[in-house]
Amino acid sequence: MEQINPNDLGHANFEARTVKDITESAESIFNKASVKAALDEMQARAVNSSPVIDQRGELLGILSKNKMNRNVGGFGHDPKTEPVEAHIEKNNAYCFEDQTIAEAEQMMLHAKIGEVPVVTREKLLVGTISIEAIAQEGKKLGSRLHLTSSPI
Repeated sequence: MEQINPNDLGHANFEARTVKDITESAESIFNKASVKAALDEMQARAVNSSPVIDQRGELLGILSKNKMNRNVGGFGHDPKTEPVEAHIEKNNAYCFEDQTIAEAEQMMLHAKIGEVPVVTREKLLVGTISIEAIAQEGKKLGSRLHLTSSPI
């Protein structure tokens, strides 16, 4: 009888590969932009949130379209002149580009989030990683199965 065993090398490869290997590019918003400019940019990209960076490219946090609409519109601020800086959510999860994919997956599952920014150790934004990209990577490596003969 033949037994299907996962390729141990493929599994080890998944454990050792880094986030950088599957990072997707990310559009970001500059921290000095106005709320209106940020909302327009997010609308054009059809996204509800976006990483925010400073002039060096350092990740400062995440902007949420819903939060900005509530805070700016709800308090009567002018979105054309209100800077996004006051609306950045700063305690968001992120991962480092040199972390393993498995570490990123565990962190995202634990935090119950589907996507996080990827940064260098200096916190410069590199891109994003999603749980879907991790799952696709796992499927690619998992599909490398081999048949071995196993006596019964």
